[in-house]
Parts: sequence; C-alpha cells; structure tokens
Amino acid sequence: MAFTHVNPSTTPQLLNRLRMRQVALLLAIDEHGTLRAAALELGMSQPAATKMLHELESALGQTLFDRVGRGLRLNPAGQAVMNTFRGLRGSMSALGRELHELRLGSAGKLFVGSIMAAAPTTLSDALIGLKKDYPLLSVEIFVGTSDRLIEQLRDGSLDVVIGRVADTSNPENPKNQDCIFRPIGEEALSVVVACEHPLAQPLNKRKGRALDFEALLAYPWILQPPGSPMREVMEQEFRSHHAALPLGLIETASILTTTNLIARSEMIAVIPQSIASRYEAHGLLRILRYPITQTLTAWGSLVHRDRPVNAVTERFMGLLHGG
Repeated sequence: MAFTHVNPSTTPQLLNRLRMRQVALLLAIDEHGTLRAAALELGMSQPAATKMLHELESALGQTLFDRVGRGLRLNPAGQAVMNTFRGLRGSMSALGRELHELRLGSAGKLFVGSIMAAAPTTLSDALIGLKKDYPLLSVEIFVGTSDRLIEQLRDGSLDVVIGRVADTSNPENPKNQDCIFRPIGEEALSVVVACEHPLAQPLNKRKGRALDFEALLAYPWILQPPGSPMREVMEQEFRSHHAALPLGLIETASILTTTNLIARSEMIAVIPQSIASRYEAHGLLRILRYPITQTLTAWGSLVHRDRPVNAVTERFMGLLHGG
C-alpha cells in the first residue's frame, strides 16, 4: 500500500485528516491486542475496522503495524503514534474530570500521586498552602510507588506525581521522555524492626558498631513491590552481598501495613529515613545500625509533557518547590 508522505511541520493538515474514531480504534487495539476485539468494543465489523485502520495509516503516511501471522505488532512508527494517542486519552480524561467538577459548581479537583518520602512534610505543607488559595478545591491523594504512580499520570488519572523517574542522569531514557521532572530532594533509607526485635536488643552493647548484612538474612523481609525504585535499590543491595532475595517476601507499598507487620513479628522492613525517624521517636520501631550502601535517585515533581498544566496544578507545583 502506498502512502502520502506527511510533513511533520504541517500540523493543521494532520489534525484535519485524523478522526477521533481512528484514535479510539488504535487505543482499543492497544488494550485488547487484536483488531477483532477492538472492533467488537467499538461496535463495528472487523472489515470496517480494517478499513478505518488503513485510513489512519494513510492519513499519517506510515504503516503502524507489522502483520505477524494473523496478528498485529506495533512497528516503531506505531509505537510513536500510540504513545501520543495514550497522552491524548489522558488529556481527555483530565478534561472530562475538570468539566464535571465545574458543572457541579465546585472549584475543581486535583489528583495527586505521592511516594511515602514526600508525605510527612513536603506534600502536607504544599496542600495546606494550596487550600489557603483555593478553599473550595477538592484534592484526592494516592500514595504508592513511583513506577505505578507514573503510569497513572500517563493514563490521565493523576494531574501531578511526587516521585522518582527511572534515571534522572539520562534525559534520553525512553521512560523519561513523556514526563517533565523537577527534583525536590533526596532520601536515605532505613532498615527497621520492632522495638523488641532480637537485632534491636544488643544495640547498646555493640557501642555503635554496624550490623553485618548476614545478620539480617536470618529473618523474614518486607519489601516494596517489584519495579519500584526502593525495591530496585534493595535488589542491588542483596546482589552487592552476593545474596538472593529472601524466600517468602511480603511485598507492599503501604507504610501502615509495613509498620503493623513488623510491630507484631520479627520481620525486617526498609522505609524512608524521614518516616523511620518519626516512628522511632514515638517508640513505634527501631532503626537498625545497618548502612544501606546503594542510594536512591532524587525525588521530585512530575507532570505529563504533552498535557496542559492548569492554574491550580501550577500553584501546587510552585508550593512543592518552595514558591
């Protein structure tokens, strides 16, 4: 099939040739994996969906899929288009939420995702400042790991994320290209246990000496889920000691679940130092004298590169960064 070359500079021409139904079709193929399932979701026949896909490829001047047997596989052009269409879906989702809030007569709603490290001070201070400026604004906060929060940012479920990107030293990393990251701070990690844990008891007798890593391996562990920056740091820590991850891990991003578990068992957990220090000051846990040799990347604010930032989000970002 021959395609007309589309000059990237002719954006109005490209917009005129695209239809939202075509965007919906490509997103449905991405979600379901087959043209047949996508056609079924959109309530159209498979021949009609095939024709629409060809029309989309013609409008873009590029084939988007390689035909593999009876299936479809995105080629590099298809990946680029799909990334843009996912961003468009997220923008439309955010627009729908904002319009819904305006119809209800409110000042709108802000959806924020945050890692644990930011919650005690930075996030709380920014929210208090924001509510002074927008007292009728509704705010919904999601606490989780950076990798999962960024996915929610990409699909339009969140307006802003406070977290970490995969590699702040490499802006060309594909995982960084669709988000704008501004660093706020750095965070050390602490290994924590219950106050009555066997490893916590000899601390005074050790006269400040650090625990050996091998001593930690005798107990069950709680770690964040795979893919999160904290989990990656701990996996590197275990590898640096030529040790496999403990069997029978409990994996959770919930600080409440983590602290409850260690309080009632001999489990070992790893949490941000700022949170660990607060809990220890209230006699809720003990920080073990074990220095984690691996370090986390800086954490900061993230917004989607291709999504407009409204005045509320802009003000919130300013407060996060000390403005």
